[in-house]
Amino acid sequence: MWPLAVSVVILWYSLGYRFHTLKRGSNANVRNLVRKFNEGIRTKPRGMIDGAIVEALEITKQYGGQESCRPYLDDAFAKYTVMLNQGRVLIKTIVITAPLIGLLGTVTGMIETFDSLASAELFSQSGGIAGGISQALFTTQLGLVVAVPGLILGRILDKKASTMELELEQIKDIVCSEGI
Repeated sequence: MWPLAVSVVILWYSLGYRFHTLKRGSNANVRNLVRKFNEGIRTKPRGMIDGAIVEALEITKQYGGQESCRPYLDDAFAKYTVMLNQGRVLIKTIVITAPLIGLLGTVTGMIETFDSLASAELFSQSGGIAGGISQALFTTQLGLVVAVPGLILGRILDKKASTMELELEQIKDIVCSEGI
């Protein structure tokens, strides 16, 4: 039971951190954002994509040229790729192991129930066998309660991260091809 409680805390912290990290900024498409930041219409980045555009424009101005800035952009955007994947493995690991930890708790509870049954201690308790089995199955239920929301939210965040990764590539293509 304690490993599952710790897993819940770590999972929700990781999901919250990942959600906070994957803030895009503006809902406008990348091409319009690049144009607005380049023309000075927008100056303050609000999220990861906005920050990447500002950084890409600075690198382009610093190193000039269209294709000559591409390696510098690749190097600068490596940190964004790392940020997009932070917490991903931890979330998947907890989602995979939570039902197994719950199952382990169930097996342990069933063993204790059958040991009590063998020594006839269980009949003296109120609830009998049903009470022991109920406690044993609670850990499986808790393991699934941890895993299912983590799986759903983790997939949503993975989809958002892959979309943002494509947008980062789009920023590099726009900035390098248009020679802004």
